[in-house]
Amino acid sequence: MAEVAAMSHDLSYDLTIPVTGHDFLRAGEAASRIKKVLQALNLPPQVIRRASISAYEAEMNIIIHAYRGQLALKVTPEALTLVAEDEGPGIQNIDLAMQEGYSTAPDEIREMGFGAGMGLPNMKKSADRLTITSTVGQGTRVEIVIQLS
Repeated sequence: MAEVAAMSHDLSYDLTIPVTGHDFLRAGEAASRIKKVLQALNLPPQVIRRASISAYEAEMNIIIHAYRGQLALKVTPEALTLVAEDEGPGIQNIDLAMQEGYSTAPDEIREMGFGAGMGLPNMKKSADRLTITSTVGQGTRVEIVIQLS
């Protein structure tokens, strides 16, 4: 894997993947790519599982709610950080959005089996630290940190 071959020997790695809003045909590809990188880095299975859940949920939120965005991975000896940034409608009420089952996804998205309102709660459960900043009418930034040491 060329991406991992470029990694330095001190467990330091950066990757940024663009994500297109409403591109359900490619949904999950960015999260899958991140999972493969983490496996190649020989991180503990529990860390890979937590990061994979967070990456998938973050990617799906961009696809469901935003026009475009990106999913970034940074690995250091201390922590794994995922950052999802998007250009979209933003989140009007973050506290409400953190409640399991709360969703602003339209009916056509729910009919496809997405938008169940578990994305942000699942990210919170998988993260050691979750930070969400959002500006209505501009977009959202979600940072997920999983400690490695």
